[in-house]
Amino acid sequence: MPLSRLLAVTAVAISAAFAIVAAHQDDRHGVHLFKPLTTTLVIVVSLWVFTPARRPYQDWILLGLAFSLVGDVFLMLGATRFLWGLAAFLVAQLAYAWAFTLDVGVDGSQLPWLAPFAFFALLVVIVLWRGLPSAAMRGAVAVYAAVIALMAWRAAVRLQAPLVTMESGTLALAGACLFLASDAVLAVNRFRRPFRLGEPVTLATYWTAQLLIAMSVHA
Repeated sequence: MPLSRLLAVTAVAISAAFAIVAAHQDDRHGVHLFKPLTTTLVIVVSLWVFTPARRPYQDWILLGLAFSLVGDVFLMLGATRFLWGLAAFLVAQLAYAWAFTLDVGVDGSQLPWLAPFAFFALLVVIVLWRGLPSAAMRGAVAVYAAVIALMAWRAAVRLQAPLVTMESGTLALAGACLFLASDAVLAVNRFRRPFRLGEPVTLATYWTAQLLIAMSVHA
């Protein structure tokens, strides 16, 4: 890996580490500083450090990262802004899903790849259902779960596209799967069974996912 890319990825890792430590220590000032900073650094990695192999793909990934940053900010503002944060991340997932579809299109032969992601999303919703505080929250979580399953499905299908390199496809799919895991941990920690390492685990998997997706624009 060229030095500039190594330094950029290292900067993301250091900022993420500070945010994770702050979350573990319940240092809200540290979280408010380093959480948006880390996502901003991931955007820098995608925009300036990694020259895109396919420009439209990079544009949609950047849109997803931008809305993720908006979602980060809303989620930091407390429970009253949770639905706004969820809406921002919903747009981000749709942007990623479209990016993953650009080189492969959609046809019926791809449907079997949807099954594992749909099953996982359904399982998470079932686990969360009784802990969700309102009908509006239940509806929002169900819609978001469906959309993130869609995003992961498109990443899995993209891995097989002849126009996509194995490296780019693998990075995007790994990022999509980690995003699923991160959101599942966040939801269980918030609505079902809070645990001490919930936020650090959520953040670690979240930024790894975002970085892998950002790096897929170059491969």
